[in-house]
Amino acid sequence: ASGIIIMATLEMSRMIIMEATLGFLGLGIPAPTPTWGGMLSDGRSYFTTAWWVSVFPGLAIFFLVFGINLVGDWFRDYLDPKLDA
Repeated sequence: ASGIIIMATLEMSRMIIMEATLGFLGLGIPAPTPTWGGMLSDGRSYFTTAWWVSVFPGLAIFFLVFGINLVGDWFRDYLDPKLDA
């Protein structure tokens, strides 16, 4: 059961990155719905004048995925009895 929880956290991070990538390429959720990948794509043309339009969604993706990976790592350390050393 612990392996399933750990794999779920890793897959969740992977799916967030995939959705952001598809949204950035314009292949994700349609335009009226805001997505982080779509925000990154929209901010490309304004990067020299309004850099925060694309930097903050990129940071949000980074910190969310990093946090989920840290939680998965914590679960692995907590649930694995062989790592008690």
